[in-house]
Amino acid sequence: MSPSALGDYREAAATLSPPAVSQFLAAHDWELEARQDHVREIWRLSGPNGDVEGRIMLPLAQDFADFHQRFEDTLVSLGHIHSMDAVELYERVLATRADLFFVRLDQAMLDGTIPFQQAEKTLQALYKMVRAAATTAADPTHSHRGRRPAGVTEFLEDDVRLGHTKRGSFVFTIVTRLGDQPPVITDQVDPVTPFPRRVMETLARGLEAAERLTRQWDERVLEEPGRSGLSAGLVESLEDMAQPVQLRQVDLSFEWAAAEPRPDVGLATIVLDRDVMGELPRVRERLVRQEEPPRRETLVGIVKGLSRDDSSDDEVETASVTLATEVNGKQRSVHLTVSGEDHDWAIVAYRQKIPFTVSGDLTYEKRAWRLVGEIEVDSRFLRHHAGLQSSVGNTPMDETDD
Repeated sequence: MSPSALGDYREAAATLSPPAVSQFLAAHDWELEARQDHVREIWRLSGPNGDVEGRIMLPLAQDFADFHQRFEDTLVSLGHIHSMDAVELYERVLATRADLFFVRLDQAMLDGTIPFQQAEKTLQALYKMVRAAATTAADPTHSHRGRRPAGVTEFLEDDVRLGHTKRGSFVFTIVTRLGDQPPVITDQVDPVTPFPRRVMETLARGLEAAERLTRQWDERVLEEPGRSGLSAGLVESLEDMAQPVQLRQVDLSFEWAAAEPRPDVGLATIVLDRDVMGELPRVRERLVRQEEPPRRETLVGIVKGLSRDDSSDDEVETASVTLATEVNGKQRSVHLTVSGEDHDWAIVAYRQKIPFTVSGDLTYEKRAWRLVGEIEVDSRFLRHHAGLQSSVGNTPMDETDD
């Protein structure tokens, strides 16, 4: 065996645990012949005719001086018996009581690496994606605003992990642990599906639905998006991941835990190419409008853009304002129109970079946040800061495009 292959088995042995290997063996037709508690297990694999095809000793005593070498030898034997290399064996052992979610970035890579900032943004997008799926799995009707359903935080903290990347391409591996095997209840008609599995099923369905909507619009899916695993947060996470211009496509696939029934999901691999990526904003806008119906909001921010609106027939000065502010805990650009004295105060706020306070009906349309309806500007802070209690009416009305 090559030094590289031995190194892979050594790494797998340092990551896996004996209980995980025991569950793998039990799920793949191995029989437990003998067990010495906290010391070792002897397992046998029989062929169709009852002939013994393999027998291994699985060490359990991790405080023994030679444990790591014996454990590594066991994994090497398992790889040989099952015709798997160390990486495949590692994934199969993990997948016994864990669902695996693979995200492959298809882009030009000279040395098998990606920019550090891209990796960071991809991880942030993956966290947002899994959090959105967990929220929908816990409550398909949840607005994804405010407090999330019980169990979501615990799942994110304890049950989902970042696994090893595969060789040959840059693949993020998300490991969702299903926990210990629940006890069998003989009179239980419908076994309870572990919440981590429900999250992964929701994620798979949501990704399929998002990809399908970009190719063929179906308004019926959007009537109850939670039933299809869809949410604005999930689609936004895909947009975040797709931002790098060098990215050709993203391949998303699942490997389902062998210890649980395989879920009824369709596509084996979900492919997001540039055509799909370009249509994602349309899907997200429709979902945001549903999750975020217009509501009266007071926003405080900095005027980043201000341009005269010459289309107005009124003699009163009118301008389009771009306000950098916070919406649902995130920095956003919100567009609104002001006129008259409100227009004058917007110029003051723009020029002096003073916080601008305004109220209106917050909505999301045409791929942007907008403040519409009855717009009310609170000029008290501007008056106090600028000392213009009586001079605002004399403010020049020149154009101040950003």
